[in-house]
Amino acid sequence: MTGITLEIPAEVSEALRLPPPEAARRLLLELAVALYAQQMLGLGKAAQLAGMTRLELNDVLAKRQVPMHYGEAELTEDLAYARGGQ
Repeated sequence: MTGITLEIPAEVSEALRLPPPEAARRLLLELAVALYAQQMLGLGKAAQLAGMTRLELNDVLAKRQVPMHYGEAELTEDLAYARGGQ
């Protein structure tokens, strides 16, 4: 699997004042929320990026009052899921 590696300068990482594993999780969550809010990722992919379920990320988005975007692609995905992935 190919991925993207991001290098965070030490000064920025230290400014987060979080242990490295927690800082990485927080940064991925923030990136997922930002990309979802800009409609660059759908809910499923944003949740995958954040390491959360769609329901968990949906709760985060609701608490932050990020508007949901729900289009034909999301409807098709939800219908397939409801039918057991068929």
